[in-house]
Amino acid sequence: MSLIEKLTPEQEALIVVYREKWRKIALSNERIDREKAAEAVKAAYKTIGFEEPKIIFCDSPDVVCENYLKFGQFTLIFEESGRVFICEVSKQLQEKLSDEAHDFLYSKKYYKQFYALCCKFPYIPIVDNWYDQIYDQLSIKWRKNLNENLLYYTLNIEEFADLACSLDIYFSILDFSYIEDKYKIVQSIIKECGIIFTFEKIAIICDRPIHLRFDNENRLHAEGEPAIEYADGYSLYSYHGVTLPEKYGKIHPQEWQAQWLLTETNAELRRVLIQGIGYSRICQDLQAIELDNWAGYTLLRIDNDFIDIEPILLLKMTCPSTGFIHVLRVPPNMVSARDAIRWINWGLEPDDFIIET
Repeated sequence: MSLIEKLTPEQEALIVVYREKWRKIALSNERIDREKAAEAVKAAYKTIGFEEPKIIFCDSPDVVCENYLKFGQFTLIFEESGRVFICEVSKQLQEKLSDEAHDFLYSKKYYKQFYALCCKFPYIPIVDNWYDQIYDQLSIKWRKNLNENLLYYTLNIEEFADLACSLDIYFSILDFSYIEDKYKIVQSIIKECGIIFTFEKIAIICDRPIHLRFDNENRLHAEGEPAIEYADGYSLYSYHGVTLPEKYGKIHPQEWQAQWLLTETNAELRRVLIQGIGYSRICQDLQAIELDNWAGYTLLRIDNDFIDIEPILLLKMTCPSTGFIHVLRVPPNMVSARDAIRWINWGLEPDDFIIET
């Protein structure tokens, strides 16, 4: 078979189909078949030269963290990151590919063409780093009990889906030859497993979430309910890709309270609250009075005695690039929007700030 010089319209269309195929596989919420999952992980260990591991099953990654000390201080397979594991498997599989496939992907003649195609479909449109959001949440919850690198020593099914999809495209659409048993290992990992913690002699396999909810941009998102939910109750709340604490996430945005903005110190969460509540309701609920405005900045005052003893001054700012509205509390002695801007920017004059920005 000669090298492919140009992808046909049919082949390009099929790439979209195959990416959606693997997206659905990666986002499955069916309970795993434990026997098949164990076989898949054992085969992966064998592929890179490790002995067959003992398999432990957990309902969620939270249970892994909770029981980590009970499991024992196992030796982690790789020192840098769990992603090294997938890279090692990927490397060995790529070495098994035919010279023809290698020439197509990496020769100067086809390198630009192939990656030009990849730019159209950079990755499987799964979600926006939902594994990272789980890891961040667990790191905060269990930071006193865990080896600091535990959560990064995992097989990330989202990454394995990218690998499986790429191989599927090479073999099924581009018709390259391959070694079937190696390809099946990659397929079975993504089809049969959830998150996998990879120790030297033990592998801990987590079941899949029973619910995964997203917005139309494939970002984790749910209103008044978890965006990720496991069978044992472990959940993660998210609003258009931003992780929320339970106190916000379990309440529908229509019931969010404008007063929360006055005590929330996290800038990203304040932005989300403003987005969910809406600026008009914020002004109405807090009875905000406009004192001054300048160059897209508005100084507001709230006189509600039940919120604070002295008047509350807020500076409203609209980001020119994103359109997001930000509201920050400023000292009560501010008399103009320019004063408030100067205070926020550590004494820098507003005109200088705008020029530098």
